[in-house]
This record gives sequence, structure tokens and C-alpha cells, in this order.
Amino acid sequence: MTKMLLIIGNDKRLSDNFMNKFVFVAVFVSAILLLSLGIILLNPSSHTNPFFVGVTYSGNSTNEAKLLIDKVTDYSNLFVLQSGSLQEFPDKINEIGDYAVSSGMYFVVYFGSSRWTYLDNWLETYEEKWGTHFLGVYYGDEPGGKMLDGNTDFWDESTKSLIMKNPDGHISGYPLAEDTKADYWPDGTIILRIEEAVRVRTFVYYYPNGTITAERTEYGTTIKIEDYEVIYTYEELWNPRPFQTYAETAERFIKQHNSNLINGPKNDTDISAFTSDYTLYWYDYKAGYDVVLAQFGWNHTLAQDIALVRGAAELQNKKWGAIITWKYNHPPYLDSGEAIYDQMRTAYEAGAEYIMVFNYAKDIEGPYGTLQDEHFLALERFWNEVVQSPEVEYGSIKAEAVLVLPEDYGWGMRNPKDKIWGLWNADEKSEQIWELRNLLLQEYGFTLDIVYDDMEYPIISSNYEQIYYWNQTI
Repeated sequence: MTKMLLIIGNDKRLSDNFMNKFVFVAVFVSAILLLSLGIILLNPSSHTNPFFVGVTYSGNSTNEAKLLIDKVTDYSNLFVLQSGSLQEFPDKINEIGDYAVSSGMYFVVYFGSSRWTYLDNWLETYEEKWGTHFLGVYYGDEPGGKMLDGNTDFWDESTKSLIMKNPDGHISGYPLAEDTKADYWPDGTIILRIEEAVRVRTFVYYYPNGTITAERTEYGTTIKIEDYEVIYTYEELWNPRPFQTYAETAERFIKQHNSNLINGPKNDTDISAFTSDYTLYWYDYKAGYDVVLAQFGWNHTLAQDIALVRGAAELQNKKWGAIITWKYNHPPYLDSGEAIYDQMRTAYEAGAEYIMVFNYAKDIEGPYGTLQDEHFLALERFWNEVVQSPEVEYGSIKAEAVLVLPEDYGWGMRNPKDKIWGLWNADEKSEQIWELRNLLLQEYGFTLDIVYDDMEYPIISSNYEQIYYWNQTI
């Protein structure tokens, strides 16, 4: 080192030339580094946490699943095995997962939330061989949607029994005695079901106006009971009923689905839990899901779906995505390729981390499900012109404003008369929220988030430029 310094020091011209070249190289290298950093920031494919886009497979053939992987591997990086029939076969799941990962794709596997034993069986065979290419378990489907429109079972801790919320909003199976259960209907009617013997039941009908009637069904024949001895008063049955308030219902929903997750992917594992839904995303996250996929395609308002799922994920520090599902309940099921491309691009620019295209229908055969050539072309175009393009900025559509809904207000929000928690009709708040929602979506579009008033997840003013509460006027 000393000799080199002496040589340079003995020739000033040599020293100057060396320093000039050194500075030029340093500046050049710095410019390259800055340019590379810019590309990394602009191109999500270079992110530490990459953007994931791909398709689902819902069939029952390992070979067909592989054919679908081969079809999309050049323009996607995610494969979702969403097969109800394959979830009980660990060897087939592993075969498909091995093939997807060896093809350079990330992998997600589906299990029904009532099939947690299938998940346990598969986990015994999985030795973390896929590493970071295994993203998690798609566990159950539409918990919020089923609460609004379908059946949902709840474990009632006070009676140590299962009760059910039904599609029409009535609660069934609430036990009063070993042989007596009560059903509660939205109009206030209570029906007692008394099991007297095999195929022999007595039904007692309590009406809000005080009328009580009874009938007995014996081996398919129904007989009216004129002199039935009343055991309970209406108030004795009505007062202890479950699901009396929005807050209680929210608590039951969160506890039930959190219990499902604990019995499933959250049972002493670090596996991420995915689900998809079309409503009540906020409560899916509160129940413990790590990723919620908003369902695009049901002729919903796309801006509202993004506002609800992105807002929930933002405040609860979770991840969100989209799954492109049916627009029609009949062929061709999916929207046009052009429309799906637009939906994917919008979700990408709005900050979704996952996009999946659903391709199942009962009357469809073969590996490609409902996906047609136009849909594969749309996926390829999206990959090449958006995901791989430094000119399209990921997450460029950011929320500027937020609408805050009332605490525990599980309103479907699909129309002004939508149900609340699937149990109550729209109330006096619904119309006011609907009108404000319309004004804000018109003004802000995809830069609006929608969240809930929740002490657990307070809204910090720095998160949004404008905060609007449901009961304010603008």
C-alpha cells in the first residue's frame, strides 16, 4: 500500500487521472444502483414480498391439475388447489403441490372449515418441503356471506350445544331441556319442538300477540292439540334467546370462526389462513384470518368491495386480495376477458397482494373449468403489461378518505334494504349510511376506504386525509 501511494504521489498527472477515473466509476456505479433501486420499487416482481396472481383448480384429477399448471406457468406465479374432493387425499395434494412448486409457482391448498381432520391428516405428511413457496391454507369459504345469506352453526357456551342461524334469519336448536328445543323467528314467533318418542313430536307456537297453539305429529300425521298445558310463558322463552344485539352477534361470529381456525391452520402452526368473501370482511379479519380475498364479479360495486376489504386490512395490519368469480349463474359464468383484465389491474393498483381467478362450475369438465381462451389471454396480458411492467406502479391508488361505520354493525351494504347480520332488517341507520356511501364513492371512487368504529383498531388521522363518520352530513 505504501509503494502504491508513493508512486501516485510522485506523478501528479497520474494521480489526477486515477482520481478522475475513480470518481467517474463511483458516480456510474451509484447511478446504476439508484436505477436498480427504482426498478425494484416500481416492479413488484422484484419486491421482497412478491405480488401473487394465478388460478384455482377445483376438479378431482391430479393430471388435469398439472395440465392447468402447464397452461398458466408462463404468465402467473400462483396455483390454488381449491378442490373439495381432493382435500381428503394427502398424497394427491402433495403430488400437485410438488408439481406446482417445481414449475416455479407458489402454492395454496384448500380445506373446508368443517373438514379440519383432513387438514391434520395432510399436515402429517407435509414436511415444509415447499418452503416459502407454500403460502398457506385456504380455509373455509364466505364466513361473512354465509352469516348474511346462508346457514352458520354456532357453539353456545351457556348450553354446551350447537345452534344454527338459518338463511331466513331464524335461530334453531336452542335447548331448553334434554328433549325440548326452541326456534326463534325474526317476527318474534317462538316454536318449541318437543321430542316425545321416535317420529313423535309436539310443536308449540308462541306468537308476540300472546296467542299460543300446539300440535302433535305422529308418524307423519299432524293433530291439533286443543287443551295443551302451557309450560313456559312467552317472556320466559324470549328473554334468554341468543343473538339479541348487534354486539352479541359480532362477538359470537368472531369467537366461532376463531375457534374454527384454532381447530384448523392455527392449531400450533404458523400457517397463514386465507378465505374469500363478498361481505363483512372486517369481521373475517377479527376472527383471525390473515388474508381475505374479496370476490369480484357478482355485479357488486367494485369500488365498495375494495374500500371495505382494503380498509379492514389496513387498520388490522393484514393482507388482502381479490378472487375473480362468477358474474352469471349459468354459462359462461365468468365476465369477459377484457372486464377481468380491468378488474385485476384495478386491484393491483389499489394494493392487492393476491389475485386469483376462480374456474369451477358443476357442469364443466376438464382442467380449465370456466376459463376460456379470452380469460387466459387476459391473464397473460395482465402479467406482461402490468405485473412485469415498470411503467405500472403497484399500489398507486391509495386511500385518501375513510367512511367509519357504527361499531358491530354487520350490515350487508349491497342495497339500502340489505340485512344486518342476516338476522335483522335494515334499520334507521341503514338509509343514512347508504346515502353517505353513495356521495363518498362518487367523490372518491377507489381512493375511499370503509372501516368500523372499533376501539381495538383506532383510526389515526395520519392514515387518511379525510375521515367521515356514518352519522355526519357533508
